Amino acid sequence: MHDEMTFVERLHNDLRDVRWPEPAVLRARARRRRRRAMVGAAIAVLLLAGGPMIVGMRLVAPPTSSLQSQASSPAPAAIPQEALVQPGDIAAKTDPPLGQAGLGEPVRIDQMLLVCLESQGRTTYWETSRYSRSQTLLRTSARTEPGPADVVFSQDVYRLAPERVAGFFMRLDAMLAPCARWRSEGEAQWGGRIARAEADHRWEVTDRDFAGDEAMLIRQTVTETRNLDTGGSRGTARPETTAVLRVGDLVTVLRLGRDGTESELRRLAAVAADRLCVAANPVC
Repeated sequence: MHDEMTFVERLHNDLRDVRWPEPAVLRARARRRRRRAMVGAAIAVLLLAGGPMIVGMRLVAPPTSSLQSQASSPAPAAIPQEALVQPGDIAAKTDPPLGQAGLGEPVRIDQMLLVCLESQGRTTYWETSRYSRSQTLLRTSARTEPGPADVVFSQDVYRLAPERVAGFFMRLDAMLAPCARWRSEGEAQWGGRIARAEADHRWEVTDRDFAGDEAMLIRQTVTETRNLDTGGSRGTARPETTAVLRVGDLVTVLRLGRDGTESELRRLAAVAADRLCVAANPVC
């Protein structure tokens, strides 16, 4: 009993010495975490709605020579927020950007593309960037809990080592080629439930070199989804289009929300290329 009281007294003394953050700081942290979680959940729902989700994907590291060369080369400046597309460039009214900066982040294009390659036993990895900055713009709304329909625009910008950025689009073409037509099998939302399903996917490059130094407009379509439990099927889903472009040593990936069009995405790609000029190496 005495030992237990001694432990309680020690615990009390230790807690008394703890310096807790101010309530306002704690609330601010909670808001940031909640908003990040909401954006993540919205993107996850968008992915799930696009077709069957396959689990078990593994990623491998990019070539060792790339990582070694990045470590030995002098690091360029981080990417400023001013180099990204601004809310005023968007036709819809949006809240202030939600975003973050990073170091050594993978250059993500389309997660389902890696799933396709992995299912064929191919090596799968994204390029590793030196610096990165990302943002998501949500539609201005009175709601406190945004949903997938509130995502208006997202952008990721990556700074690559010169020897890796030079052949970036050639390697991206090589990743897309085996997935021009691909049949997946996994789980999908079906009538409010999760069902076993298979789907036919297609990736195609619909436009090139329309902005910046190099550019691609990549359209991913789920042409048919079949319910393996009931035998039912549904037709072609709305295509999802991603713009990828390069300015100097910067590569950016752009996406619009559900209401976006390819013509609007192409326009914003040109805007993005102009804004990236001030941060690119070499500058435009």
